Amino acid sequence: MQETMLSSRRSPTHPEEDGQEGGDGSFDDESKTRKSASFGARAFVHARSALSGQCATVSIFLFFLVSVASLLFSRSRHVLCVSPYDPSTRALLFGAALDGLASDFGSLGVPWYPTKFQGRSKQGKSVEWSRKDLLKGLEEFVKIYETRPIKNNMYGMGFDHSFGLWFMARWLKPDLMIESGAFKGHSTWVLRQAMPETWIISLSPRHPEKYLKKGPAYVDKNCTYFAGKEFVDFGSVDWGSILMKRGISDLSRVLVFFDDHQNELKRLKQALNAGFQHLIFEDNYDTGSGDHYSLRHICDQYYIRGGGHSCFIESDEARIRMKRKRFWEKAVDRDELCGNGEEWWGVRGYMRDDFNHSNRAISYEEHFQNSRFVESVLDVYWELPPVAGPSLTHQTRYDPARASDPIIEDGRFGLFQRLGLAKLETSVFNGYTQMVYVQVSASAS
Repeated sequence: MQETMLSSRRSPTHPEEDGQEGGDGSFDDESKTRKSASFGARAFVHARSALSGQCATVSIFLFFLVSVASLLFSRSRHVLCVSPYDPSTRALLFGAALDGLASDFGSLGVPWYPTKFQGRSKQGKSVEWSRKDLLKGLEEFVKIYETRPIKNNMYGMGFDHSFGLWFMARWLKPDLMIESGAFKGHSTWVLRQAMPETWIISLSPRHPEKYLKKGPAYVDKNCTYFAGKEFVDFGSVDWGSILMKRGISDLSRVLVFFDDHQNELKRLKQALNAGFQHLIFEDNYDTGSGDHYSLRHICDQYYIRGGGHSCFIESDEARIRMKRKRFWEKAVDRDELCGNGEEWWGVRGYMRDDFNHSNRAISYEEHFQNSRFVESVLDVYWELPPVAGPSLTHQTRYDPARASDPIIEDGRFGLFQRLGLAKLETSVFNGYTQMVYVQVSASAS
């Protein structure tokens, strides 16, 4: 027995047996099984040589228990340590159809305004650009994005919305760009990459230069900042005077970008009053989520295709939402969607504003009238689709069931790789919140 124990201590330790990574970077499951068997064998030899009779029977029984326990433990660790948001787990439990594939996109409805523009257009298009244009733009933007000064833009825009803002600004070619909400300056940098010579007006409670003390930030030299002590809210700016100073007379040549987490109905009315027509809202939160009342909230109506919800606890929608919540971090289940009185509009019947520092309950009648007003002034409503499907980006946050088809469909890894997207960190794809571009004009009535 003593010789056996000494021999086992002299045996070289295999890294696989300690649960370390093998040469190919993967864990060797067979080595764990071998480790358990080796431990059981040593226990059996020890018991057989040291005990006899009834003690031997007890020892063999203990050996059997230890072997079974070791085997169960080695197999159970893989189940216990898997994240519920892991794509492979979703595939195992839900099947491929619910793993963000093309058939899964929009399965819970995507509310979309029947705008005046679409009503007049024979083709039914809401914007001039096509999916082919978006793909061509992606190929160019990936290289630009890799040069961004703020690599870790936590709490700011990720890749999807950065691309959307850059693409639309470059396509529209405005004579002036206005942004409400600058944070560290990433969106300012994106606008500058799209339009190198165009003047920018930036409104932000805190000046981006303040962030330079703690890390990367961006301050543009061809930008007028109303920030810090000189901050003025978008709705309080004397736009007539400012535009006159900049020599801007055609307001259709101005692009306004909102990333300020304010009630988007309020911002829409303020922009209309100022005469602006081209607006982009960064955080166009889905119904039941977000810290402000969004255009997506407003256009989610029974009379609009893809809109309206059921709060019945036994409904198909409730069951599907509960299931999806386990695998998509930003999925909204029935309890988050519906208030105590089954108010599903806004966020459980509330109109939120100012980072949710202000909110009030609204009736469905008011919510409905808000939608009718927005519809009356909309010429174009276009939500940016996700850049690529979840099987490519490995994003685990937004629920594809409430999003339109991605620019690059799941399964097209060759295209995803060729465009350079595979080189980016997966975290940059986790910030999608239905960025929307709208073109508005005063109602004729």
